[in-house]
Amino acid sequence: MIERIVYRAAKPRDAADQAEVFHHAVMQGAAGYYTLAQRDAWAMALPRDAEAWAARQVLYPTLVAICDGRCVGFCELDPEAGRIETLYVWPSLARRGVGKSLLEYAEGEMRQRGVTCLRIEASLVLADALVRRDWRHDGEDWVERAGERIPRVRLSKALPAL
Repeated sequence: MIERIVYRAAKPRDAADQAEVFHHAVMQGAAGYYTLAQRDAWAMALPRDAEAWAARQVLYPTLVAICDGRCVGFCELDPEAGRIETLYVWPSLARRGVGKSLLEYAEGEMRQRGVTCLRIEASLVLADALVRRDWRHDGEDWVERAGERIPRVRLSKALPAL
């Protein structure tokens, strides 16, 4: 894990960085798992625009990883549905504990909100790592974006009460 990273709730000023993290995580970080056409369709599904990501912060409580004043990873929560909506990390920081720390932070936040079972529709990039961390594989899934089928994996994890 990178020691100079701070984890906190997102602020509107993080939104522009979130847009870039999302775009690069999809286009670069997922390159070994999805075709270019799939990644293009996925990346186009959400605008590369700070205002759009700031609006998402209102819809989904968002946790961020901040390094040297910049957002380098984020996780959006949907507490009412008991789900993690998104989890993205800057590609050069992948597999260095940033995503793991964001997930641990998310689990704590969801427990505090009374969630007892957490769900995620994970990308092929993330799914195996979550299964190794005691998430249960609940089946294959896919989502369509711009005419492209993008495979993903349904996972869940029990959250014992505090």
